[in-house]
Order: sequence, then structure tokens, then C-alpha cells
Amino acid sequence: MGKKYVVVFSTALAVILIDQIAKFLIKTNFQLDQSTPLINNIFHLTYIQNTGAGFGILKSQALILIFISVAVIGIILYNFDKIKNNETLLQILAGFVLGGTIGNLIDRLAYGHVIDFLDFQIWPIFNFADSFVTIGVIGLIIYLWKK
Repeated sequence: MGKKYVVVFSTALAVILIDQIAKFLIKTNFQLDQSTPLINNIFHLTYIQNTGAGFGILKSQALILIFISVAVIGIILYNFDKIKNNETLLQILAGFVLGGTIGNLIDRLAYGHVIDFLDFQIWPIFNFADSFVTIGVIGLIIYLWKK
């Protein structure tokens, strides 16, 4: 197994574990819609169930969102051979997107919604999977643009 396989899949696994452990802790320690300020009026942990995608788009469209997730995973795997062994940053970014996509897909398949809890009060509530996907996509755009 090549280095890039180890980097991409271990990064994705780490993202999935971080995401799913955090969601488990929120789900088992919070009531739905419960909010606890960590920095009052700036950052709270707020447990919600999101039936849509980011920013509330595609509410209650689980099948479409599952299809999009599977398509994203497929695109990453299809393009995997194009990633060179010495492109470590590209491998990590691909692992972020892959792991984050799988993290939210697990929720959609298991619960029919995504567990969100990171609440900055001025932004829609999100989770670690969303964060990794966003960082990964922005990073990939910058990386590929510079290339």
C-alpha cells in the first residue's frame, strides 16, 4: 500500500472519529435544542438536528443529500490515482473532504438528519464534519489553483 493511501485514509478515519465521538457526546449529554455557552453570546454548544445541508438549504431532502455524499465520495475515489505520492498536503485535504462527507453521511443514514452543535451565534450551527469539508474544499481550490 502506497504512502498516499495511508495519508488519505488515516486522515479520513481521524476526521470520522473526531466527528462521530463529538456527536455521540453531544447526543448523550444534551437534550435536543439545549444550549450551553462556552463563551457567553459568542460560542455555545447547541444540540440541533439538521435535516438539510449547510445554511439550511435542501431541508428534509435526505435522499438528495445522501446521493450528493455518495457522489462526492465517488469523485474522490475516482480521482485518487491522480494524486501523486509526494503531494502530502493534497492527500490530507482529500482526507478532510472524504472523512467529513462520510461523517455526515453516517448521520443521515443512521438518523435521517445530521447532528450539529458548534454554535457561534452569528453563523448557522454546524459540526466537525462540516468544518473539515469546508477546510478541505477551500484548501483544494487554493492548492489546485496554484498548481
